Amino acid sequence: MLAQGWVPGETGGPSLRRRVRTEPWAAARKAAAEALGTDGWAQLSAAAGRRSWPLVMDLIAGRLRLRLGEDLIADLPGDAGRAVRMPMLDAIYGQHDGTWLSTFEAADMLSPGAGLMTRLAGLAEVARHCGWWWANERVAVLTERPAGLERDNVGRLHRGEGAAMEFPDGYGLWAWRGMPIPTDLVTELPTLTVERIRGEQNAEIRRVMLEHFGYERYLHEAGARQLGSDETGVLWWLDLPGDEPLVMVEVVNSTPEPDGTSRVYWLRVPPRTRTAREGVAWTFGLTEEEYRPLVQT
Repeated sequence: MLAQGWVPGETGGPSLRRRVRTEPWAAARKAAAEALGTDGWAQLSAAAGRRSWPLVMDLIAGRLRLRLGEDLIADLPGDAGRAVRMPMLDAIYGQHDGTWLSTFEAADMLSPGAGLMTRLAGLAEVARHCGWWWANERVAVLTERPAGLERDNVGRLHRGEGAAMEFPDGYGLWAWRGMPIPTDLVTELPTLTVERIRGEQNAEIRRVMLEHFGYERYLHEAGARQLGSDETGVLWWLDLPGDEPLVMVEVVNSTPEPDGTSRVYWLRVPPRTRTAREGVAWTFGLTEEEYRPLVQT
């Protein structure tokens, strides 16, 4: 930063995010539509990046932004905290921008004369080597890419033991099925009790605890009551302080495991559910009357 002429104590100057990222993207998008035609560009963007971009932003980048903002303001008073959190909005996403930059690279290959990547060459180069970064008038701040990333089967940040997203400097984002969780909660997970779960005031954190503790175990130890049973399964009910009741259907897989045992599954259903059949039908988007399977697998 000193090489850029920045003097310690001075601000970095206004953000250049619009000039560095927003305007080049808009210009390249216009040129791509002209080169490929409106329909051609729409088809390419739909195939190459339209689905990937929201997945990255919603499931990874958005979660990281939330946690960074919370960590930055944790020990600061209101006004100072808001002032520190505002730069999160000026972040350029580096590696995470690759999801849409790749679409323009594909368009550039289809229409080499348009020179689309010439407009985005700087952004693409940074994305190949850096994580999030900030471009200001007098200072540029670049960060390392994550050293480790763990997700579940639907792409959400998820790890039961350790940070789901780790950085070389030791900073990490702990998450359970896409939800950022405090690091002190992680140390509690192996020793959770019914009383600790019941006493948690944050409903979302309580649901993380329930998943880790196990619904079957919690229902049993907390004294859930059975509302009824039928050929589809058993319906259980348990009140949760400060949250909607925990209502679940216990179902047995009709196909035995290789060892001959039958696996038990627990399906969380709406509190209004009154029969096991109604609950199972709800998981398929059907009413109790509509749910009449001919064959179960």
